Amino acid sequence: MSDQRLTISIRGLEAFGRHGVHDSERELGQRFVVDLDLEVSRLAAVHSDDLADTVDYAALAQAVAAIVTGPPVRLLERLAGLIADRALQEEGARAVTVTVHKPHVALPQVVSETSVTLHRAEP
Repeated sequence: MSDQRLTISIRGLEAFGRHGVHDSERELGQRFVVDLDLEVSRLAAVHSDDLADTVDYAALAQAVAAIVTGPPVRLLERLAGLIADRALQEEGARAVTVTVHKPHVALPQVVSETSVTLHRAEP
C-alpha cells in the first residue's frame, strides 16, 4: 500500500477575541486570524465522497472560532494550544499545525502582525 496522507486546511479564519497580557487587550479585544492544517489517517472519503468518512471542516472551523471568542488567555501560545487540543479530538487526527495571528499588536515598533505556530502530533 502506498503512503497516503490527507491534510485538511483552514486558512484565514477570523474571530474577535479578548486575549493578551495587558488589561487593555482583554478589555478592548481585537481580531485574531487562525490557520490550521490537520493531518488525518481517515482516507475513506477519498473514495466514498461521504462527509461521514472525513473531518467536517465547517464544524471544526466553528469550534475554533468558539475558542477564539471564548474565555481570554494571556498568551498566543496558550490559544494555539487550546485550538490544537480541540483539532486533535477529531476522529483519525494524527497531527496538527496551528498558527494564530494577532494583526493589531500594540508594540512600540511598526509590525504588520505577530503570530505563533504550534505543531503537535499524536504519539
